[in-house]
Amino acid sequence: MTDSGRASAATDISHEQWRPRVNPWIITVSVLLATFMEILDTSIAVVALPHIAGNLSATTDEATWVLTSYLIANAIILPASGWFAIYFGRKRFLIACIAIFTVSSFICGAATSLGMLVVARIFQGAGGGALQPLSQAILLESFPPQKRGMAMAAFGIGVVVAPIVGPTLGGWLTDDYSWRWAFYINIPVGALAIYLNHKFVEDPPYIKSAKPGSIDAVGFGLMVLALGTLQVILDKGQLEGWFEAPWIRWFTAISITSTVLFVIWELSIKEPIVNLRVFLNRNFAVGTILMTLLGITLYSTVTLQPLFLQELMGYTALMSGLAVSPRGLGSITLMPLVGFLTGAIDNRLLIGFGFLLLGTSLFLLGNVNLDVAPVNMLWPTVLTGAGLGCIFVPLTTLSMGMLKKQEMGNASGLFNLMRNVGGSIGISAVTTFLARGAQTHQAALAAHITPENPGYQIRIENLRKYLETYFDPVEATRRAQGIIYGELQRQSLLWAFVENFRMLAFISLGCIAIVFLLKSVKAQGRPMGH
Repeated sequence: MTDSGRASAATDISHEQWRPRVNPWIITVSVLLATFMEILDTSIAVVALPHIAGNLSATTDEATWVLTSYLIANAIILPASGWFAIYFGRKRFLIACIAIFTVSSFICGAATSLGMLVVARIFQGAGGGALQPLSQAILLESFPPQKRGMAMAAFGIGVVVAPIVGPTLGGWLTDDYSWRWAFYINIPVGALAIYLNHKFVEDPPYIKSAKPGSIDAVGFGLMVLALGTLQVILDKGQLEGWFEAPWIRWFTAISITSTVLFVIWELSIKEPIVNLRVFLNRNFAVGTILMTLLGITLYSTVTLQPLFLQELMGYTALMSGLAVSPRGLGSITLMPLVGFLTGAIDNRLLIGFGFLLLGTSLFLLGNVNLDVAPVNMLWPTVLTGAGLGCIFVPLTTLSMGMLKKQEMGNASGLFNLMRNVGGSIGISAVTTFLARGAQTHQAALAAHITPENPGYQIRIENLRKYLETYFDPVEATRRAQGIIYGELQRQSLLWAFVENFRMLAFISLGCIAIVFLLKSVKAQGRPMGH
């Protein structure tokens, strides 16, 4: 080995052996406070959209840009967070992001027009985009390999529970106070997070010694174009009839072309803004695929359940949020145990069991009907949370387990990006399938509502006779037909929900086969058997 090779190897060893000066659990609290706040804000504004639209004299459709603008800015910063952390210094960049997010939250709450709110949300999304990967990389580096499972358990509680708490908290704040408090609530949390991270978080040696080159402007521009157009397509596609709209077709072509050019460019230059070569690591590549599919399943389920409860069961926004909150209980209960087990058993078994629980819970939800009692929704919801708890911790640990510490920041950005992209794809897909499935089932069921159908005739006649005690015969007949048609619509929508839940169940069970493409990794970060 040459002198330079020995020096490089020695440097790698020193980087791997580095530990922070303070207790890693203090660092965990510091970084998770900001991460939980950011993830919470992604979902907390959802239930406030009608109130925002009414207060700022906008349509509900226009108000959706409050969500879209945030997600686009968030997606753009996520994969580039590793480069920015090296360029500015990770601790400095982390604190700057928290500050941008906090100040933007205040401007969001004080917004006097929709345009002002959307611009503030863009800055908020840009500030929040780096918080997840930076926090994840800091936690992975702060703990020794054998304790990374517990670190990811703590991180996973924030990532999985925050989207569940968000709608409930947002509904309460909006109903009892004002939609503006959904943003103002970030200010004291952000201030505390800035103080804790300034005091306890430190940069590891490789960050301090790194010498980043000039910014990869071409790569960054292509990434902005690819992710920005993709997010707009996913957000607006269903409203515009997907490819029936010419601008959707143009945006799709731009997104695909930009993505291909981005990949080619990033692989061909020496100092890319996003190092795609981490996908050469088998565990990271397979783990990212699984995380994308988990994002599809998680965000689709979080979207479908409140819609089912509100549109078919008559729940309010707050009640539906409370009804799905046991999912968080399932996650919180299992994640610490799973974090402990990641160092004791084959992580692939935990991940596979988690997807089995998730698939089972979705099949149970796929058997719901319009007479379902709240308690019948409880166990599938708890099982969903338990499944997520079994998946997230070992999947993150296994995916990152064979990467060098200096690769983790970049890899974490990509890992979190693909979960969010999967979530956007899942939400767009299930809302489309829901609308079109309801139309299809309505047409099929309407074919049976004919004068020749004895069941229909008996039902309409009984309703008409009952209503004639309150209305004249013509009005009674019209109202009876309206009741039948209303029930037809509800049953059609029910079947669409059932099909979506079952589709997600099959996706979850299909992931079990993919799990075993992962290599099992020992606690010290080496493949089993090597």
